[in-house]
Amino acid sequence: MSELTLTSDAFQHGGQIPRRHTCEGEDLSPPLAWSGLPEGTRSVAMICDDPDAPSGTFTHWVAWGIDPGAGGLAEGAAPAGEGPSSFETPGYRGPCPPPGHGPHRYFFRLFALDAEPELKPGADRDALERAIEGRVLDSAELVGTFERPG
Repeated sequence: MSELTLTSDAFQHGGQIPRRHTCEGEDLSPPLAWSGLPEGTRSVAMICDDPDAPSGTFTHWVAWGIDPGAGGLAEGAAPAGEGPSSFETPGYRGPCPPPGHGPHRYFFRLFALDAEPELKPGADRDALERAIEGRVLDSAELVGTFERPG
């Protein structure tokens, strides 16, 4: 049995996220690839957040309805379902820590699901987490860092 993995051609696990994927660049989601989905995976969901934000965990991306057979998401791709980030807009919004706050960690979490989550368009992170409860076959994470000088 293979282990579920999440990788990116843009940065290594624990490495710096390139500017083009942040608020200081084009703010495009990075290219992501997965492998080792467990048998029975029917859908994939993604959450990206920053636990180092001064106000507490800051959500950068809430996505679902992703075809597991695609093997990944291209740079800037918009999944079928996207909810609002902590910026209060749907879709990916890249790292944008306060200048001079030091490096922040960004966790891209991939969830292999045994069913398509039943969500309304624009559902938020809490709704996604409730919808996938008990449906997660496996998960993987990729962590990147980003810092804005003061």
